[in-house]
Amino acid sequence: MELNVAKEVARLQKMTCGELRDEFARQTGETTNSKNRKWLIRRIIWRMQANAEGGLSESAIRKIRELAGGADLRVTTPASRQLSAEAAKRSKTVATGSISNATLLPGTLLTRIYKGEQIRVRVTRQGFEYEGELFRSLSAVAKHITGSHWSGTKFFKLDKQGGQS
Repeated sequence: MELNVAKEVARLQKMTCGELRDEFARQTGETTNSKNRKWLIRRIIWRMQANAEGGLSESAIRKIRELAGGADLRVTTPASRQLSAEAAKRSKTVATGSISNATLLPGTLLTRIYKGEQIRVRVTRQGFEYEGELFRSLSAVAKHITGSHWSGTKFFKLDKQGGQS
């Protein structure tokens, strides 16, 4: 069975912290007291991928241990993270007016708060990805979320001044 990472992440994001800790224990065989949802989700997904793909080979593990021997390892994340030059090239700011789906660049993340929940849709070359599913248009995503027909650009407020991209 092939692992659909985007779907699994969407499923995990809907879980409570306690449920995530239980899932962490099921996946890793270890317990944790962490209440950091982001960390828990990342570790669970990492373990699921390792289980699905077979993990690292023994020779890779030996090489890692050899290279890490005596290394000064970072135990905290850097203070701030900036977009890479490649991501900056793919980003687009829309100041005013309406934009079409064709002008959204692949890799763009559209966000919207709907009924108290943050909706995240990633623009891909094939369409729009939402919770691991691929849709042909933003309107199809909006209809899936709301259950009724919506203009995708209106739902994601891309037709307003200062639209998201």
